[in-house]
Amino acid sequence: MGVIQDYDDFVQVHGILLASSGLPSSLYPQLFEKLAGDVFDAGSFFQIEACEGGRQRRLKLSCSTGIQKHSHVFLVDHAWSFRLTEARKQLEIYNSKFTNNYGYWAVGFCGGLFGFDKPYEYPNVSQALQELKDVDLSNRGAHKLSPMVFNERVLPNLSSLNLKGNPLDADSISSLLEVLNSLPSLQILEVDVPGPLGRSASKIAEALRNLAKLNGVDASQILEEDQQYVVNNLKPRLITCSKEEPLVERVLHAMWAYIMTYRLASEEKLDETPIWYVMDELGSALRHNDEPNFMVSPFMYLPDGTLDSAISYTLLWPIQDIYEGEECTRDYLRGIGEDRQRSSRLNAWFHTPREFFDQAYKIHEQRLKGTVQKPLYTAYCPRTSILPNDGPPISVYTDIPHVLEYLKRHEFLLIDKPHKATIIWTGFQVDEVFKEAVGLQAHQYVNQFPFEACLVMKHYLAQTIQQGCGAPNWLPTTYNLESQLPALIGDFNQRAEKGENNFWILKPWNMARTIDTTITESLPAIIRLMETGPKICQKYIETPALFQGRKFDLRYIVLLRSIQPLEIFLSDVFWARLANHRYTLEESSLSDYETHFTVMNYRGKMNHIDTHVFVSDFEKEHRVSWLEIHSRVRVMLRSIFEAAPALYPKMHCPKARAIYGVDVMLDNSFQPKLLEVTYCPDCTRACKYDVQNFENGELIKGNEFFNDVFGCLFLNESHHVSPL
Repeated sequence: MGVIQDYDDFVQVHGILLASSGLPSSLYPQLFEKLAGDVFDAGSFFQIEACEGGRQRRLKLSCSTGIQKHSHVFLVDHAWSFRLTEARKQLEIYNSKFTNNYGYWAVGFCGGLFGFDKPYEYPNVSQALQELKDVDLSNRGAHKLSPMVFNERVLPNLSSLNLKGNPLDADSISSLLEVLNSLPSLQILEVDVPGPLGRSASKIAEALRNLAKLNGVDASQILEEDQQYVVNNLKPRLITCSKEEPLVERVLHAMWAYIMTYRLASEEKLDETPIWYVMDELGSALRHNDEPNFMVSPFMYLPDGTLDSAISYTLLWPIQDIYEGEECTRDYLRGIGEDRQRSSRLNAWFHTPREFFDQAYKIHEQRLKGTVQKPLYTAYCPRTSILPNDGPPISVYTDIPHVLEYLKRHEFLLIDKPHKATIIWTGFQVDEVFKEAVGLQAHQYVNQFPFEACLVMKHYLAQTIQQGCGAPNWLPTTYNLESQLPALIGDFNQRAEKGENNFWILKPWNMARTIDTTITESLPAIIRLMETGPKICQKYIETPALFQGRKFDLRYIVLLRSIQPLEIFLSDVFWARLANHRYTLEESSLSDYETHFTVMNYRGKMNHIDTHVFVSDFEKEHRVSWLEIHSRVRVMLRSIFEAAPALYPKMHCPKARAIYGVDVMLDNSFQPKLLEVTYCPDCTRACKYDVQNFENGELIKGNEFFNDVFGCLFLNESHHVSPL
């Protein structure tokens, strides 16, 4: 589809987007007209006013005739769009200070001509500035108004200028007024009073002949009443912060009351990382009501019919009849009822009674403390090699590149027909659909156990440990946000009351590579992040053991040969994964991937260290015995793989064999902490690097890794593995 030519084209291209928005179809033609004509007419229907002592704003209908249900749709612009990991960097740029030599580009950036989504492409920057009508220079630390930029030739159409928070002390009052008077279209001015233009608002209004509004007040009214109208530079939002706190930090704390989110998707894939955005001033003034009179929904307009041409808006339309003077509201949790913890989620915006959450936390703790690990039933079932005596080699089908490359033993034969293979070793989920598609039979071995989701999905893993072991010290405090939010809020509140550390890490149930993973100490952030998909919330290990000042974790490989009896082995091959930057809990570091995360296979620079070197250097640095640490890890691993089949005995399957990656961190007392269990783990390092056994010094060749794995699982061997 090419450029949108008419209404029929619009509906054809945007049909799915329109349906998902919830906008009544009767408003589609009106929406098309406004999008095609870039019509923002909400200002003719609404007005914004301060409330809550100036700490909030609300939106009221100013249209004298009122508006009826489903009669209008309004376009709301997005003032700021960002991915969460980039929020701080963007704000630091937005809040950057001007030098004495600032010029065209700086003013163009503040006017929205250039930015992250609008790269500089103008051959003549000064000519480009002629388009500007509104420039916000607030809090830029400017010491002067450069005549090179602020003149009739460069800014002939500038009608609105915000100068608040700038000292402007390099020029006299008369010089500043002269520059401002040279701008023929300037009608709206925001400036500190008292400030660089003087102490009297009436004198400023009198000196600037064309001015219609000063600090939001009609200039004529200021002249009539001769009042000073002292206006604070920053209006506080309902958030606790100190005046000394940098502006960037205040925005990052306050934004959770305003931001909304969506994900981009194409026919090929869904974007893994959500986009957050702040609606413009009008949209952000919509307050919450359980029975709202307006509805909002993000909408992506594709004028060229492609995602590359996309422009994001929020649609606003009435869902009740509304009359002049009524407040316009929306439901912050549209479509979310008590079955999805609505009352608890409102904590992101409102203070709610604590008693309910304290009680939920108390019940949760009592349940964990009352858990006793269930004994594991183990029927006697001796395992023998599946290789027939004097028979042909065992046929193996695999789609794992490292198995294809490194499985070289004569006992195994790689083939490309899965339905003819004895062993299926795949990265895909072997469900009924897969079995039917490739023609698998009951006699074939697969590298997956039934119900293994109880280990490899993060929320089920936490549930398995909590139900099977209670609250072992090796499992960080963990909550499933989809069902345990009240208990988390109670825990969070009690920690805050005691002045304890309240850093938490949020992880999606079933995503790898730390996608959509966030570290925060903000309860509103925790609650709002539920909107981007189901997650667990886990107490962040704020005092980890460090290696030369950096965080690290350990990847262990566990081989599961049988459930009944339980036959599990630990590979002698394990490795450390290192963060690239020195560890700190400074708030500004929380979004720095290379400080707080260690998986550098897909981003950042991977700094590999040989395991025996790491162990030796770690022992010297911390004066500890790695053998003791290793023993504690082994006990933990055994407990994990005992708990799962005790709770889910149907995991037993005589035709299943599998390996799992178990990621472990050490705290500063060198106690292991479980991070996650991974199905069909990435074993690149195991195959790429030779490893020296830290206990006996034996050299284990990387190219033998999968030979040893298959030997253990299918031939009952124990080369370079040890039973747990």
